[in-house]
Parts: sequence; structure tokens; C-alpha cells
Amino acid sequence: MEYPFIDRIVACQQRLEAADAAVVILTPGPNLTYLAGIEESPSERHFLYVVPADGTPQMVAPTMYEAELEEAPIGDFRCWGDGDDPVDILDAVLAEFDITERADDSTILLDDRMWTVFAQDVRRIRPDATYGLASSVVGPLRITKDSVERDALRRAGELADRVSMRLRERGDEIVGMSEAELAAEIDRLLRDEGGIEPSFDSIVAAGANGARPHHHPGEKQIEAGEPVVLDFGAFVPADLEVGSARYPGDQTRTIVFDGEPPAEYEVVHETVREAQQAAVEHAQPGVTAEAVDRVARDIIEQAGYGDAFVHRTGHGVGLEVHEPPYIVDGNETTLETGMVFSVEPGIYLEGEFGVRLEDLVLVTDDGVERLNESPMGWRP
Repeated sequence: MEYPFIDRIVACQQRLEAADAAVVILTPGPNLTYLAGIEESPSERHFLYVVPADGTPQMVAPTMYEAELEEAPIGDFRCWGDGDDPVDILDAVLAEFDITERADDSTILLDDRMWTVFAQDVRRIRPDATYGLASSVVGPLRITKDSVERDALRRAGELADRVSMRLRERGDEIVGMSEAELAAEIDRLLRDEGGIEPSFDSIVAAGANGARPHHHPGEKQIEAGEPVVLDFGAFVPADLEVGSARYPGDQTRTIVFDGEPPAEYEVVHETVREAQQAAVEHAQPGVTAEAVDRVARDIIEQAGYGDAFVHRTGHGVGLEVHEPPYIVDGNETTLETGMVFSVEPGIYLEGEFGVRLEDLVLVTDDGVERLNESPMGWRP
């Protein structure tokens, strides 16, 4: 195994031991990518990564993956062919880790997104084990980003900034385009600037559509004087010697490409900008996630728009676009150095327009580092 996967596996095993758990079993998804550098889609085939509290991790996978596994930083692996029963192989692997059929004193943690059919297979061969979720040990590792992840997220932020600037340069050329046309153009620019693919379906919401936070771009044409909410980002590859992983960008700006906006717009935009800035400045190690949400929400409420701020202030970003920590009321998670999350307050006036401003931030020892630096202003 190669850095950073050795460090991550060791940390996972230490947490397994501390939790008095015998093993964690992962399937294709972000947890597997984090620990083993393997990006694979779930399928009907048994593709299971078994990480014991003590010993060398073992992968159980179809024979068709043998060449890839030879190069992967996974520990060891056993392949099964079409004539084999992969559950028998998993049974043998668990037995090697002293998790026997009557292991009523063993705790097995299963991937949170493991398909039920695979979870049932594990339970069938180890019916007396105690079961829990992999997130109890992998989650605390993923929530703080190591140097490889931080570098990738910085590059994703810079890419989004470049696209944001290219859109501003278009100015009044945007007027007359449909939301769908502009969304397709954004996706093209994200790839042109080096993105693997968009992090999510790019949001372009013009005029009254901007009052819907997750509006899907349609055929509405962008008009002069209309505020346009633009929310986008792209995945970039992590810089790894072995294995693979990709990390997303996520940025929102609200722009009027030409003409004069509605009378109330400037007040709303400035309120959101102040809320976003105050929340960013409040975030630092030792502060709770809900406290950051409260700072942004207080400013918007004091301006008289509390009922129009209809979502959380932010969400963690890593191997997934949405992951812990969630910057929301009731989340008492204490921020730590290395956490990355969005700060994206918004005001949505039904039937009129919406404003959202979003940056990703990385928690440092004494505050945060903005991962986005493109202009916040509403004019191109």
C-alpha cells in the first residue's frame, strides 16, 4: 500500500480496536475509495473489502478485476469466478480473522450503503455477530481532510473560479440564452478548464426561478435585469501515486448580466453577502457547526428575511458533494482543522427572485481558508 492509504488503514484499524469491533466490510462507494483508492460502481457482483482490527485487509472481488487489484493499494485480495460462491470465500476470510460462525462476541461493521443482498449474505454466515455501521469508524476519518484531499479541493475551487470569471466576461451576451443553454455552456467550460465532469447538475435559475434553491434549468430565456443564480462545480482527480479518487468543487454566485435589477434586489444581495462573510469569519476550530449557521441566520432574520432562508447554511464536501459536517441548527459537531464545508446562505422571494452566495472553506488552525476567490458582486 502507498500513502495516503497506509495511514488511513492504520487509523481505521485503531478506531476499530477502540470501538471493540472486529472488522469493517465495505462495498463500492466513497468509503472504499477513501481506504483503498478504488472507484467502482455498485453492481450485483460481490465486491467486498474486509478490514480487520488486526491483520492485513482482504478484498473479495470478481476475477475480471484481478489486473486492477494487482496495482491497487489494498493489502491482499481473493478473486472469484463465475463457478465460485463468493460468500464461501468471504466466510473463509472472516474465519482467518477469527470471526467464526458462532462469533457472538464479535462486532462487524457494514458499509452504510451496502446493498441489502450483500448485508444478508454476511448475516447468514455470521448470524450471532453484533452489527453496526462503517460510518462509526470511517466517518470520523473522512470528516477531516489530509494533504492530498486538501490539495485536490483547492484545485477544484480554483477551477470553479476560472469558470465563474469566464461567465462574467460574457456579460450581456448571456441575455437571450435559455437556462438550459447556459447550463450546458457551464458544463462545457468546467471540462474545458480541466474538470473530469460536473460535480452535480449545474443550476441556472433566472428571475422567479431563482426562488427555488434546486431549480432545474429549463427553456426560460434569461432577460435583462433578471438575477440569475449560478451553482456549479467539477470533479478533479486527486494527486495519487497509486489508486484513484476525485474531489468536487461547489460555488454559487448570483449575477445580473445586463440592465437594472428589481428595486429590492441590491438590499437582498448585500444581506446575503454580509451573512456569508460573517459566517466565514466565525468559523474556526472549537466553534460548533450550528453556531456558524446561527451567525448567518441572525443577519438574515434581522434584515426581515428569516422566513425566506429555507435551507441549512452549508454542508461538508469531500469524496461526496454533500457529506458531514452539516452547517445546520442542531448540529453540535465541533469544527476541527482539516474540515471542508460550504458556506451558502440564501434568500428566496417566491415569484420574484432568489440570491445565494457560496464558497467552500477549509478550517485551519486559526480560522478558515477560502477555496473560492471569484468576485461576489452581482454585476459582471
